[in-house]
Amino acid sequence: MVKKNLNQNANYTQVIKDSIESDFVFNKKPINRFQVIKSDDTGTKNKTEKLSNLKKLISSIKDCNLKNNSKNLVMGDGDINSPIMLIGETPGEAEDISGKLFQGDVGSLLKKMLLAINITIEKLYLTYSINFRPPEDRKPNTQEIKRYSVFLKEHISIINPKVIILMGSTAMEAVTSLNSKISDERGKWKEIILKNKTFPLIITFSPSYLIRFPDNKKYSWEDLKKIKQKILDLNIKI
Repeated sequence: MVKKNLNQNANYTQVIKDSIESDFVFNKKPINRFQVIKSDDTGTKNKTEKLSNLKKLISSIKDCNLKNNSKNLVMGDGDINSPIMLIGETPGEAEDISGKLFQGDVGSLLKKMLLAINITIEKLYLTYSINFRPPEDRKPNTQEIKRYSVFLKEHISIINPKVIILMGSTAMEAVTSLNSKISDERGKWKEIILKNKTFPLIITFSPSYLIRFPDNKKYSWEDLKKIKQKILDLNIKI
């Protein structure tokens, strides 16, 4: 895997409250989610080119209700050389308007969740299962999920992460084809094989779901601890 070019942030949060309280500890210091990786590395250039081509391919899709009702194609953000790829569900209104990922309260909660296991959001690579906002923020249907899963799996292959985090049932279905209850699948390490390469992944609740149902944060904290342990087990530097 291509080595990262970002400096490690030493000011990670050290303490998290009891998981039953479901409070994610966080640092209020603003972060630059769009930090440019300055590198002449051939692998980075190849990834950038492949991502650009993939975005053009997604943009050219025809007869799509999602695309036709959206303002922006929301592609990806963060460190393209990160060993961790986080995949959310779909853009919301704020993301559709700005073209940026995980905005507003959803983005704030996601940052807190990651900081609870000493990871700053700019150290990851982020994307969505579907790159356009569904009308009225409805859940994408199975046909739509399957159509965009082709692009998503290519996206994963380009980034080539060591660990994948799937947040929400749409992400779960898009990558694993599971359409069971997310409560039955979350917190379990699984694998997906793409282009003869195996990627470990874990399914957990999305930040938007946790905002609506905060009692489930205690389960999300259990998932986060498993993610942290996997990072340690695989000796991932982030």
